[in-house]
Amino acid sequence: MGDRLYLDHAATTPMLPAARDAMAGAWARWANPSSPHAEGRAARAALEDARARIKSALGWSGDLIFTSGATEAIAIALKRTRSDAVLVSAVEHDAVHRAAPKAFFLPVQGDGTVAGHALTGRLGALGASNPLVVIQSANNETGVIQPLAELGAIVRVNKGALFVDASQSAGKMALPEADMIAVSAHKLGGPPGIGALLIGNLGLIDPDGGQEKGYRGGTENLPAALGFAAALESSNAWFKRAEDLRAHLDGAIEASGGQIVARRTPRLATIAAYRMPGMASSAQLIQFDMAGIAVSAGSACSSGTLKPSHVLAAMGWDAGEAAEVIRVSFGPDTSRADVYRFVEQWQRLAREAKARAA
Repeated sequence: MGDRLYLDHAATTPMLPAARDAMAGAWARWANPSSPHAEGRAARAALEDARARIKSALGWSGDLIFTSGATEAIAIALKRTRSDAVLVSAVEHDAVHRAAPKAFFLPVQGDGTVAGHALTGRLGALGASNPLVVIQSANNETGVIQPLAELGAIVRVNKGALFVDASQSAGKMALPEADMIAVSAHKLGGPPGIGALLIGNLGLIDPDGGQEKGYRGGTENLPAALGFAAALESSNAWFKRAEDLRAHLDGAIEASGGQIVARRTPRLATIAAYRMPGMASSAQLIQFDMAGIAVSAGSACSSGTLKPSHVLAAMGWDAGEAAEVIRVSFGPDTSRADVYRFVEQWQRLAREAKARAA
């Protein structure tokens, strides 16, 4: 089959060399950071150093609670919130909807963004005294970037708190101004199994005892924390190159008769969603995989379930069109040659789909 081409970095991306090296060195620090003896204190010092480095790299001045990933950070924020109402955008990750099943929905426009007037109207209708508004920074399926500066200002005017899922954007673009933020290490070249909840005021959530100032129980994962810090401190200059790669791919897809989801909307450079008319996304995935190319049909948490995309549905796509959309996502090592290789296969499949429809 030849070399495989991996274009599913939004699901997870390979660990950066600096992160692997940091973890390899950390395995010798076997003591529990919560133990009071000398070995434990040394491990604690290393953990706190990693915490400080992660905060510095992200430009965050508040508290940082280590978690097992963004999903747990989301669960801690939403299940233990002290807000009297929770409002979530309709295009949030499934982890958000699972953690807040009774939340009020905030609709999006056809381009996938939340409109300021819609947020103002929903907050007014809720009449909550301290609402929690949940809006992601960049969508995990389409890459659409939300106008969080505008939306955050509306939340503050209404005396609410803003929680942002920055799983896809952290380490690639500046963090938004928010009260709580979820981040994930394995989306930015760090190890899987670790993330963080960034929180400006610990009073926003209820503690439950244990480690992390009483907000997350369990022995801290020191090697992963050090790998997380090292990944964030690595150069992200490649992200600028991703803008050029995505622009090139967009042009080739359109020239081949494909459709770009949210074409005119600001999107994270590493994620794009494309529709191939006449070929189901499930068939596309099989064909690309057989050609040695790994892509996905949306979130890694749901792409294997064959469920319609709730993101595309919220944007007004009908079920038939949405079922023809795949996601392509870039990483640090993605090259122009990789894009050419993908385009070649896309064009072949598109010709076949067109011939069948004739």
